Amino acid sequence: MNKRVLVTGGAGFIGSHICEMYVEEGYDVLCVDNLSSGKLENLTSLSGHPRFQFIQEDICHLEGLMHVFETFRPHVINHHAAQKSVVTSLEEPRNDLDINLNGLLCLLECVQKYPIQSFVYVSSGGALSKVILGDEKSTESDSPQLISPYAITKYAGEKYLEIYAKEYDFDYTVLRYANIYGPRQIPDGECGVVPIFVNNIVTNQTSVLMTYPDMPRGCTRDYVFVGDVVEANRLATEKAPNMVVNIGTGEEISILDIYQSILKIFNKEVPIRIEGPRAGDVKRSVLSSKRAQEALGWNARTNLEEGLLVLKKSMQIESM
Repeated sequence: MNKRVLVTGGAGFIGSHICEMYVEEGYDVLCVDNLSSGKLENLTSLSGHPRFQFIQEDICHLEGLMHVFETFRPHVINHHAAQKSVVTSLEEPRNDLDINLNGLLCLLECVQKYPIQSFVYVSSGGALSKVILGDEKSTESDSPQLISPYAITKYAGEKYLEIYAKEYDFDYTVLRYANIYGPRQIPDGECGVVPIFVNNIVTNQTSVLMTYPDMPRGCTRDYVFVGDVVEANRLATEKAPNMVVNIGTGEEISILDIYQSILKIFNKEVPIRIEGPRAGDVKRSVLSSKRAQEALGWNARTNLEEGLLVLKKSMQIESM
């Protein structure tokens, strides 16, 4: 009998790639998404597949979620549904709290009644990075910067999951993502800086770069290709290490360098406007992937140029 995996947020940018991976690996997959940001067209490749189902449901709706568990009885939960914007969390902290913590607790309440084998929880390596100096990289054991409601709710979610895993006897993995980019990503703030730049460059619109006096090239981030993230999820599902694991390249890249790399790949010349810093931003973020290598056998294999070329190719295919 195939293992059954429930993917929350599975119609989103990353979640849809995760759903495809699980189907390819032979899992029976149920995608739960309220379509507030996810899109059914992201799941086109899985339409009609005998091992794939989609249900439009909100993870904060306990009664509906409990019915999903009663009928599907998942062995594995992969939890990608989230409010993922730092800026939105500052503007709407109660909404951030409801989705990121209440939604998780609804899932865990279902798990109490319908036991599972393992749980993959997506957290944020970028928002939880410590203040890094020199050549340092953020590790999983560092004290995080809790400077936004988003960071607080994701970190609290890690702790809730750890407690419930022990109490209800299931394995877990917390994947702290760096900044993910790739096909299907929508241009929606810091998480979507690559598609924002790509969209502006292709349409000859001016982009905005937020800078600090001591960082004229903008904040730095660790950018990892979505295909490498999918592989991390596959490995975490096969053997959950019961710990927090960073998923990043270990390379620190300024936002202006990202912009210039996209200009090069798309062979364009479009200006960028410089403005001041944005509230809630972590100035520098780069993740150590040592634990991912040791616990999961995972390494980022796709460099920025290769990832941007894949993204460009996917856009050309979509426009045909």
